[in-house]
Amino acid sequence: GTLDSGILTVDGQKVIAGFPGAYHQAGWSVTYDGQGAVPDVIPEGNEKRVVHMDLPLGVKVTVFQWSNYMDVQIEMSKQPGQDGVCGNFNDNQGDDTTQAIMARIGARVRPGEGLLSGAALIEWTPQMNQM
Repeated sequence: GTLDSGILTVDGQKVIAGFPGAYHQAGWSVTYDGQGAVPDVIPEGNEKRVVHMDLPLGVKVTVFQWSNYMDVQIEMSKQPGQDGVCGNFNDNQGDDTTQAIMARIGARVRPGEGLLSGAALIEWTPQMNQM
């Protein structure tokens, strides 16, 4: 959904019609409110709007929506075969560089595993070489 409308959708279906709101299903829930510790600072002139997703396997996703960007926090326990932006959880930080991760898994989310609509622009930047 958009920050302006306050509408949240799941699989293209409206589940929360406005801010604040909540939606619950067996095994998962979504809450949209102004609660939660902000990971950095609230940008000037912004109202705190937070999407909390409690998902299966104890995965928690928190999205802080701002007028020009978003902050995302993901909390989860180690899962079999887990790998990605945060590394592979093998206690070897040397293979958690952006280049090593891209070599292992690439830059794309597998079809059917995406949580967001739309297509991501994949571009290798000079900043990524420093990560």
